[in-house]
Amino acid sequence: MPTFDVVSEVDMQEIRNAVDQAAREISTRFDFKNTDSSIELNDKEKSIELRSVSDDRLNALRQVLEEKLVKRKVSLKSLDHGKVEDAAGGTKRQVTKLVAGISSDKAKEINRFIKEHGPKGIQSQTQGEQVRVTGKKRDDLQATIAALKDHDFGIPLQFENFRD
Repeated sequence: MPTFDVVSEVDMQEIRNAVDQAAREISTRFDFKNTDSSIELNDKEKSIELRSVSDDRLNALRQVLEEKLVKRKVSLKSLDHGKVEDAAGGTKRQVTKLVAGISSDKAKEINRFIKEHGPKGIQSQTQGEQVRVTGKKRDDLQATIAALKDHDFGIPLQFENFRD
């Protein structure tokens, strides 16, 4: 039977490159001079830490980062911005988590969507952090992929392992 997997992944190398580019741009831009602004990637926790002197500089910092991510084709849906916190020395800090994998709630939502909107004969099941979709006809699976792409689940979706 034809199958495919629905996954939600982020390319850490692209994120690392985008963070490096953003940090380089911040170090040369005039509006960030003497603001002690910084962007740091924490690979182990899969998060990005933004620091600056005020809320508006922090927003500008986030905008620079998002522009670099979009240029590298990383979906902004994979970012989960935390709240702005006060840090040492009167500065502001914000931690942005990188969302990878499909949570059980999102998997249930995807399964429900496939049952309601997918063609007959299409079945789906959750396997860890991915959803496997099976069907009798290849065309039905392609229609299911198109329906999943059109619907917004709040996370970036990729489709892998399409097999006949």
